[in-house]
Amino acid sequence: MLAHWLLQMLRQFNLDSEAMSTCKKARAEATSVLSTDRLSSLPPEIKGDILSRLNAEEAVRTSTLSSTWRDAWTDMPVISLCDGNLTRTKFVTLVDMVLLLHKGTIEEFDISGSKNYHDEFGRWMIMLSRKSPKSVIIKLNSGPRYKIPSCLFSIGDLEYLHLENCIISLPRAFQGFKSLTDLTLKIFSSTDKDIQNLILFCPALTDLILDSFEGINRLNIKAPKLDYLYVEGDFEDIKLDAPNLEVAFLSLDNKGKAYQSVPIAHDKESYVKQSLGSLSVIETLTISGFFLKYLSKGCIHTKLPAVFTHLKSVCLMICLWDQRQVLTACSLFQNAPNLKKLDIWSFPWSILGQDEDQVGIQGLNLQLKMDHLVMASVNHFGGLDYEVDFVAKLLSWAPGLEELKIDWKGEKDCSMSLAKLLALPRASTRAKVIVTF
Repeated sequence: MLAHWLLQMLRQFNLDSEAMSTCKKARAEATSVLSTDRLSSLPPEIKGDILSRLNAEEAVRTSTLSSTWRDAWTDMPVISLCDGNLTRTKFVTLVDMVLLLHKGTIEEFDISGSKNYHDEFGRWMIMLSRKSPKSVIIKLNSGPRYKIPSCLFSIGDLEYLHLENCIISLPRAFQGFKSLTDLTLKIFSSTDKDIQNLILFCPALTDLILDSFEGINRLNIKAPKLDYLYVEGDFEDIKLDAPNLEVAFLSLDNKGKAYQSVPIAHDKESYVKQSLGSLSVIETLTISGFFLKYLSKGCIHTKLPAVFTHLKSVCLMICLWDQRQVLTACSLFQNAPNLKKLDIWSFPWSILGQDEDQVGIQGLNLQLKMDHLVMASVNHFGGLDYEVDFVAKLLSWAPGLEELKIDWKGEKDCSMSLAKLLALPRASTRAKVIVTF
């Protein structure tokens, strides 16, 4: 029965009669010219190189070239499967055949599809886990989220893992991925404990992406070797312990919540310290969405335990008429003495949520020194007074500034605002103010 089933699968992926006829004709013509079949006599390493440039469907079809090619694809170290224009039935057959008949070591496995494969997913993962791949990419984005089976968490030699549209639930016997350096999770759901333990039990992790997730309220990321972090999702709290982090993108979604930047009563916690305090070697930092609003809701310290001496580039999404957000940003600037590049994205309360503290920067007595700032930009500039006030402060803080770009998005007449901007005093004699529309 098994032999009959395998024969049926192979027949489904044979070339159609016309293509087969063409192939045979070409082979016959080549044989009449050459005394040997060059394709058949190719050394294994050349065959392997050719196969590595093909997707799985194309690689399987090479079995029709000659007898020496019949099983060549079964030793491919890299398997890439995409349903593309294939029917669902044909793609299921292809995946089953590849995972069942593959004889060699699978170094990299990549599967993507736009159709629903929930009925087959479990057995695919069982077969895949037996191959012990080092890299796994799963992008099956149609239908409900796929629950990642426990067998996938037993692949001890994983170095790269990319999962989308999935549910992460760690098995009790999970021992961790000791060799995993890159972890990407997108459009997924999990729990605080499972994500915390997944990251904690990957001691070699250097790159982490958590994008569009649900079910996680408090992110606790402890990763001593992490140097790249991307977090974008809906959460209530985050704690970072990543002393070797160099690049970070942190974005908090709204999802209908009202994030107030006013201090919580009796709240002496510093959210800046909790989130960023361990990042002593951070070089590039992006704060987007409601994350700055989150940072500003606690106690704002002008001096932090860690000084970001390596921080050279900062990008902030901020509501400039919210004093607490401005103070939080200034706290960050003050603790980044070598900052060279600053990108500001100005958004009003109507986009980022209404604030109680809407008096802007004008009334704040801020004396900062940004001695190394060379390039700055203010994007989505509406020409409002509190935005002009911030630009004025920025120009007065940066004696080494060479260029300030302002991307105008205002609806009102810009002539008065432009006149104000051009008349602002500058600490740097070299500073150019460039306004684009």
